[in-house]
Amino acid sequence: MESDKILLEIASPYRQVLKVEVDEVIAPGEEGQFGVLPGHTPFLATINVGQLMYRQGNQLKYVAVSHGYAEVEYHRVIVLLDAAELPHEIDLDRAEKARLRAEGRLAELSHEDRDYYEELAALDRAMNRISITKI
Repeated sequence: MESDKILLEIASPYRQVLKVEVDEVIAPGEEGQFGVLPGHTPFLATINVGQLMYRQGNQLKYVAVSHGYAEVEYHRVIVLLDAAELPHEIDLDRAEKARLRAEGRLAELSHEDRDYYEELAALDRAMNRISITKI
């Protein structure tokens, strides 16, 4: 691998989602987005639901990601997630139904209800999947 590239590996418990050489990685971390360029100082980070972006040349590509972890090395980023989907893998109708279902349930719950935060997380995941399909 060239020293001016990063090997990006994304995996979920069910499969390897992506393994590709990139120029830059931008991920939704627990403390906000973080970017990685070749030669970055190694670190570990928690990943939140959001859009993981990577750049190959002048082209930005996106992955819908759920919670997980990233290990950054000098020329490698390994991302282990509960779930990850490439844009062409997302079923927009299913994501819209999940959004409507979560919104309906949230309307019936209060902050004190045990299921409130689970439904809020389901809404976040659905909205993330929908937004990736529109990029």
